[in-house]
Amino acid sequence: MRRNDPLVISLVALGHATSHFMQLVLPPLFPLMREELGVTYATLGMVAAVFYAVSALLQPLAGFVVDRYGGRGVLLGGIALMSLGTAAMSLAHDPGLLLLGASLSGLGNSVFHPADFSILNGRVSPPRLGYAFSAHGVAGSLGFAIAPVFSATLASLFDWHAALLAGAGVACGVFLLLLLNMNQLAFVHEKRTQVKTPFMDDVRVLLSGRVVACFLFFALHAAALTGLMSFGVAAMNEQFGVAATLASTAVAAYMVGSAGGMLLGGFVASRASRPDFVAAAGMVLSACVMLSVAAGAIPGATLPAALAAAGIAVGLTYPSRDLIVRAATPPGATGRVYGFVYSGLDVGSFATPVFYGWLMDHSLPHGVFYTIFGFTLLAMLTVLQLPGRTRTAAAT
Repeated sequence: MRRNDPLVISLVALGHATSHFMQLVLPPLFPLMREELGVTYATLGMVAAVFYAVSALLQPLAGFVVDRYGGRGVLLGGIALMSLGTAAMSLAHDPGLLLLGASLSGLGNSVFHPADFSILNGRVSPPRLGYAFSAHGVAGSLGFAIAPVFSATLASLFDWHAALLAGAGVACGVFLLLLLNMNQLAFVHEKRTQVKTPFMDDVRVLLSGRVVACFLFFALHAAALTGLMSFGVAAMNEQFGVAATLASTAVAAYMVGSAGGMLLGGFVASRASRPDFVAAAGMVLSACVMLSVAAGAIPGATLPAALAAAGIAVGLTYPSRDLIVRAATPPGATGRVYGFVYSGLDVGSFATPVFYGWLMDHSLPHGVFYTIFGFTLLAMLTVLQLPGRTRTAAAT
């Protein structure tokens, strides 16, 4: 099939942006939902935890499905499920329907990383993979950055039900666009699994030292990011006494900075012979910024600039990180390896919110940033356990 790298990259990136958008369209509505439904923040936190738990549990399975049946249909199904789940939550008048919708959305979210990276590795020319991974990551960050503004604005104009329904409509529109261009998402190796490998061979691949180190990196990074996304605004408001608008701007600056860092990181990853050093350096810089915030060494008015710098540093690591995962992936195991290691994102996301909430309940907002610092530093250490050179770098 004739290659059209820019279109393939754009379509996959749009799908990834949609998954991130749908993840963050709900949390800004929690105050309104709490008031109307008469539930606690703990209950609403459980809704988010269910979403990530389902996604984490099923993402490795999604990887096997992608390897067996291809990424195209799995990706389309994931977007459809997220749209359906969010629409269900928009109709909720009790926690039951919220939990059901979160489960459906979590099921949909589980497919994106194995499907996306299977398509990118199968359809994009190897010299452009660094740029493809960069665009993929940038799109995810932009989805994160747009979602809170989108949902909060619509909720202020209408209500939280309308905001969620509109979010479901956005996902539905993306589904239709990808459906119209579905031929661009297929590649010749999609149906090639004629020889079945023993189950224990698959297990050994996933439990190899390099693959487990990749999984731990994602889990630790997600644990840090969850603290910032879920409790960063509240923590900055309490620790520095800044307005919620400035704190929200700081979080948005982190995501925009992350997107900019990923654009630059794509060029770095395509030229660096040691992507492990690139990834480790970015994580160290981000950890230093978070340590400064935790210690109160940064004036409150400069928080947006500080977090933007931390976001740029982290964004630089993403394309190199994806190339490191590619280097740790045996031929024919793209879906299952990416599905397993990226499930670490969901594990870190659902395993830590309760602890961050406990810190806030006990008036320890600086503890939120000390914890983010600790997780970021540990993520850097896992990177240094990974292979120093990617297959692409070695070939070059």
